[in-house]
Amino acid sequence: MRGGYLERGYMKNLFEYENKYGHMGPVAGTDEAGRGPLAGPVVCACVIMPLELDKLIDGVDDSKKLTPAKREMLYDKIIKAAVSYGISVIDREVIDEINILNATKLGMKEAYEKMQIKPAVLLTDAVKVNVPVLQQNIIHGDSLSYNIAAASILAKVTRDNIMRGYAKQYPQYNFEQHKGYGTPQHIEKLKQYGKCPIHRETFIKNFIS
Repeated sequence: MRGGYLERGYMKNLFEYENKYGHMGPVAGTDEAGRGPLAGPVVCACVIMPLELDKLIDGVDDSKKLTPAKREMLYDKIIKAAVSYGISVIDREVIDEINILNATKLGMKEAYEKMQIKPAVLLTDAVKVNVPVLQQNIIHGDSLSYNIAAASILAKVTRDNIMRGYAKQYPQYNFEQHKGYGTPQHIEKLKQYGKCPIHRETFIKNFIS
């Protein structure tokens, strides 16, 4: 069903761009998790979700608005329902080498390239991606597009799981709690123990010598 997707309740604003471009073919959304942290990778996802009424997933929204348990539940549903998806992890070494914006663009490009089915239109959260497809850049896209919201959930859950793994490897930093973001607790631990291999050199210069 094209041109008349679900518009009800909290989801009513998520289909403007899907409705606008749906007649051109599959519409994908891409988003990232982890641009701001002091440690760990940036994770990008790209996904084409089915838009038939009976295949829409209730609860899909900007991942930042959801509880961890809700994100985990939706992640599984999105993976099972997706027409096609790709997820890319860009490690801190690359972030330090090419900067976080370029690392994010690279991750989105890699996520797009991993998709078995390519979209006719790519919706992005205000980031231009170097891929050969029509793009619509949307500010706050994860709150305005169903596909971008789904991508944000895939990226966030993937990154959180990675950071929980690092928490076991470097337990002194409590990565399981703050996921590498610059919380007071994390900064205190950073000053106490110094950096570890997943800390972004270009992000921590103001906190340790």
